[in-house]
Amino acid sequence: MIEKKTSPATQDNNNEMVFTKKNYQLLLISVAIVVVGFLLMMGTTDIYDLRKTLLAPMVVLFGFGFGIYAILKK
Repeated sequence: MIEKKTSPATQDNNNEMVFTKKNYQLLLISVAIVVVGFLLMMGTTDIYDLRKTLLAPMVVLFGFGFGIYAILKK
């Protein structure tokens, strides 16, 4: 009979989730920020408008950065 050896650390963490409810909430917020950034890029106005060339890409990058923070938050 072969007994499966496990360390005490893995025995306690079998039921623990990787992400908490707060992580999922922050991820949803980051997805919403990215969507807002892409919505800012849409439109029929001038393609060189400040909103499309500067503001919207910065909002999208902030959303991606916030998503990375949401994943790494312990």
